[in-house]
Amino acid sequence: MTMRNGHREREVVVITGASAGVGRATARRFAARGARIGLLARGLDGLNATRIEVEALGGEALILPADVADADEVREAARLVAHTWGGIDVWINNAMVAVFSPVKEMTAGDYARVTQVTYLGAVNGTLAALAHMLPRDRGVIVQVSSALADRGVPLQSAHFAAKRALAAFSQSLRSELVGEGSHVRVSVVELPTVNTPQFDWTKNRLQRQQHPITPIYQPEVAAQAIAHAIAHDRPRVRVGTRIETVLAERWAPRFLDRYLARKTYDAQQPAQPADPRRPSNLWSPVRGDHGAHGRFNEIARPRSVRLWATVHRGLVSLATAVVAAGTWYGLRALRRA
Repeated sequence: MTMRNGHREREVVVITGASAGVGRATARRFAARGARIGLLARGLDGLNATRIEVEALGGEALILPADVADADEVREAARLVAHTWGGIDVWINNAMVAVFSPVKEMTAGDYARVTQVTYLGAVNGTLAALAHMLPRDRGVIVQVSSALADRGVPLQSAHFAAKRALAAFSQSLRSELVGEGSHVRVSVVELPTVNTPQFDWTKNRLQRQQHPITPIYQPEVAAQAIAHAIAHDRPRVRVGTRIETVLAERWAPRFLDRYLARKTYDAQQPAQPADPRRPSNLWSPVRGDHGAHGRFNEIARPRSVRLWATVHRGLVSLATAVVAAGTWYGLRALRRA
């Protein structure tokens, strides 16, 4: 809920990639709070199904069929939302496409399309949101990024390159907003592997069926992280990031290259052969309603310890201080003995 003219009104949220996966789970979370939600995606089947869920949960929905790679379509979607509901409080850039392939088998078209959707699509969304937020001097833009945006892995070069570009873009924008004294905020939410339908429709140039890097989390974990970033003005929220990967990239990048080559190359290619007839969503949406969850419910984690620590960081800080104090007093006692 937001305040306008001294009255509490429904929050206005726009979610790109809202027809399935993380976008779908996020729409449900905001709908349960009574939000008005602009649902932006290419696939009408998924958008209509999401709208039904949003309304059943107590929210309002506006379907916005658009390709985020088309800046004009995104601007028009933002204009329609602002005209319908009087403004935009939150804009969540979540839409993405990817290609599973070794670099040597990628095409220039593959890289261009992933960049247009995953990176430039978020830029288009950000520009559209700023056009409505800056005059009102309020609003939150959330960039849904990857926990591996600072460390690419084999077979997903286009995706992680786009996410790294998005992180740098967001940092530049945040600094500019701070310098201008603006109250518009930007948050980057870095997600681990999430159990979404993307692994059934992502373009695959591998000989075998692609498999996500573990650990895998449910999309509701991602939705919780996005909501937390918005509510608590967090410039960066990490979910499920492996601290050893972060440290290895900083201090032993060559070792990490060898480790990822050994551990993730085959892990992303299980024994099942790829189905050459399976459609992909790289250039057009896959028909049908695919929901929020993918096919990995049995192994996907319903919660993240890293996110819990972020949400309860005051408690974690207190516990850390208590342990540190106890250790210090214990050492003093031993010295006196």
